[in-house]
Amino acid sequence: MPDEADAPLLVAEDLVAGYVPGVDVLGGCGLHLAPGEVVGVIGPNGAGKSTLVKAIFGLLRVRSGSVRLRGEDVTNKPAHVLVSRGIGYVPQRQNVFPTLTVEENLRMGTYLRPKAFAERVAVIEELFPVLAERKQQKANSMSGGERQMLGMGRALMMEPEVLLLDEPSAGLSPKYQDQVFDRVKEINATGVAILMVEQNARRCLQICDRGYVLDQGRNAYTGTGLELLHDPKVIELYLGTLARAR
Repeated sequence: MPDEADAPLLVAEDLVAGYVPGVDVLGGCGLHLAPGEVVGVIGPNGAGKSTLVKAIFGLLRVRSGSVRLRGEDVTNKPAHVLVSRGIGYVPQRQNVFPTLTVEENLRMGTYLRPKAFAERVAVIEELFPVLAERKQQKANSMSGGERQMLGMGRALMMEPEVLLLDEPSAGLSPKYQDQVFDRVKEINATGVAILMVEQNARRCLQICDRGYVLDQGRNAYTGTGLELLHDPKVIELYLGTLARAR
């Protein structure tokens, strides 16, 4: 876990955003991410979790509030600018180029720095051995779990300081869910700070340094992963009775 004295790497503050004019999905929520930290965002369906990540990454216009990276205001900066400044993003859906091979997908990850491909692909293939084995396989012929690994690998090709993950375990079998959470821990161990939105709240909180619970676009609870995992109110409202039994 990072030192509490570390200055935040990424700060989102009082964010208001939505998809339809006059309708706000985010109603003033925020979070911060320190260097080397894993932060999870959980909450019920429709709480604004994915919307929060999209707003941070410049895919949805922020109506008010701010996003700062290393103290610099990057609110509403285009996604490619944020990538060049050290933020990677893996969406829940459409996280690979389906008609391209594994190698071509990874090469797309260095489109801003093509000369770094050979060096970075060696690192990614060590982290995700299945990608080394499937270099010439088309992404659309891979399983959901393998595509998730490819999406994460491509986002890491630019050696980001921050990795944003939107529902990385969604729709995967229990086996691949376990693999995804294992890879998240391994990626974090290399020094990458991770902000992860997750529906599998229990597993998310188990590996997070800190967590935020969103409800109706606002911060409802925050604390360490373990604090939220064992908080009676969080269990009752968001985790269910299975969490209490564990």
